[in-house]
Amino acid sequence: MAAEYVFTERNTECLLDIATDVIQMLTRAGQTIGVAESLTGGGLMVALTSVPGASAVFRGGVVSYATPLKQHLLKVDGDLILREGVIHGEVASQMAEGARQISTFDSTATTWGLGTTGVAGPAMQDGKPVGTVFIGLASPGKSRAIGPFHFLGTRERIREATVVEALWQLREALKLDLLRNGVIDGSEKGSSIVVNEV
Repeated sequence: MAAEYVFTERNTECLLDIATDVIQMLTRAGQTIGVAESLTGGGLMVALTSVPGASAVFRGGVVSYATPLKQHLLKVDGDLILREGVIHGEVASQMAEGARQISTFDSTATTWGLGTTGVAGPAMQDGKPVGTVFIGLASPGKSRAIGPFHFLGTRERIREATVVEALWQLREALKLDLLRNGVIDGSEKGSSIVVNEV
């Protein structure tokens, strides 16, 4: 079922707070991230690198605005693009995995990949209405698509909402992963995660 854009705690929370939580959790877990962006045009990278200490966990990213970059740099399936267009969940998923792969170096795999694709407007694309967004999330051995979301508002508002949603989804996935591994205890103080000293 498609997610409609409404004002919730998720998208009214300060973007910097969400990004800070993400960087803190990655740091404590000794994990890393790479990103692949389309409609957000670098917004994820700006948000993540606004946090002091991000260089310890943020490997880098690519703005694959042009369709051929998605296929040739991120290794998104060309047949999928021809069949479905680039505004598709599986494209977002493959972008996330591509980001994880291209940011791996020194024989050290990047832990997480995050991808965004969608229609910021002002016109439809690939038969999808303005505001349609998919987010891809990848970790070792699995990648998945989240969406579609249907964000409302101006082009800039849609892009901003996508950055917030993508980082929120990443933070939730990190919480689950870190809880399973005993790195965090699940309680929160303000917007910061309380982390077990292990």
